[in-house]
Amino acid sequence: MSKPLTEQELHNLAMNHVGKDLEQRGFEFIAVNSKLKKHPQFVCMDKNKQYFFVIVRVVILPENPNNYDIVWMESFKKHAREKDAKVLYAGVGVGHVNGENRPICLGEEYLLEYNGIQVLETNLN
Repeated sequence: MSKPLTEQELHNLAMNHVGKDLEQRGFEFIAVNSKLKKHPQFVCMDKNKQYFFVIVRVVILPENPNNYDIVWMESFKKHAREKDAKVLYAGVGVGHVNGENRPICLGEEYLLEYNGIQVLETNLN
């Protein structure tokens, strides 16, 4: 019998996927934090020396990975402004290939929904 992935393992799976995307986009990694509920997961810099805080969130499908807690995100954007950083959001959805009520297991195929990185404006409204 296959072992279901833990919440931390699902988070790491999403981080690996997003990390490869960031790397392909030419970002330089300054810091990586893979602990659950510790933000940001990635601190990156682009070729213009602009800092980016990247939030990675994994959800179980059919939940929409593009949705996030708007109130919490506003407080995080404030933190980014104070550090002269921009905020990127990467939502990742994972699911079992044979139905939404089954756990994602180690070594088995899974569904992945990833619509890329969203730039979140940090300007004050």
